[in-house]
Amino acid sequence: MLKQRIITALILAPLVIAGIFFLPLPAFIIAMAAITLVGFWEWTQFVNASSRIKAMILPSVTLVASIALLPTDPASLSHPGGIYRTILLIGGLWWLVASALAISYPKSADFWSKKPFLKQIFGLLTLLPFFWSILMLRAVNYDNNPYHGACLVLLVCLLVWAADTGAYFSGKRFGKHKMAPAVSPNKTIEGLIGGACLAIFITWLGSHLLSIEFTSLGQLFFIAIVTVIISVLGDLVESMFKRVSGIKDSGNILPGHGGILDRIDSLTAAIPVFALLYLWLI
Repeated sequence: MLKQRIITALILAPLVIAGIFFLPLPAFIIAMAAITLVGFWEWTQFVNASSRIKAMILPSVTLVASIALLPTDPASLSHPGGIYRTILLIGGLWWLVASALAISYPKSADFWSKKPFLKQIFGLLTLLPFFWSILMLRAVNYDNNPYHGACLVLLVCLLVWAADTGAYFSGKRFGKHKMAPAVSPNKTIEGLIGGACLAIFITWLGSHLLSIEFTSLGQLFFIAIVTVIISVLGDLVESMFKRVSGIKDSGNILPGHGGILDRIDSLTAAIPVFALLYLWLI
């Protein structure tokens, strides 16, 4: 299994980075829409509907309709106003609610676990803001420098990967206090602190190497800390839904890694929150 995970990661990572940097914006939108649709398909396992195909109708129609109705030109995406601000705000608020659900699990499950339509809405709140916020970041300064937004997206990816790596090693070495044992027994507060420290350093280093400007060092630290915390909780949220549904992995599309949601669970939380803070609130 470990060998399979390493081989898949070695193939997948360069493809992801190449897609972020070298796909023109229209092709990037199509690629992200495809990934989001796969994510919605995997989410239908959490819904417990009579038919997974029927459960796909609402998210598919919503995603396609949003792409058809909302402007996708770089100028509109990179200066989020109106509906785009609303999407970012909804995404940020959802992750506050979702984090509370994960932290208070299993008690919170009494409210939502037997309500298929509500779990469908949870899927929309998870994946739709992720889709649009990653497009907003990718479009920043696109006309002047098509790689600037790609650097922003990569920076968030590096932040999340650093948080996962730091949390794993610090948790293994120092972990004593469980963060949410009912959801994920292996995650500890010490791991979260270690992951946050490494992620902040990588964000600072990455911002210099990738020429990403923040208004101040304090702004960088604040955005990094909030994004790290939410990304870790995003991982817990998916674990919570899998636990309630009685499944180990969201899919098997990635050998050794499970499904798409298993790989992007932290990013579905980190990308909207980072975009909200970087593009609008600060």
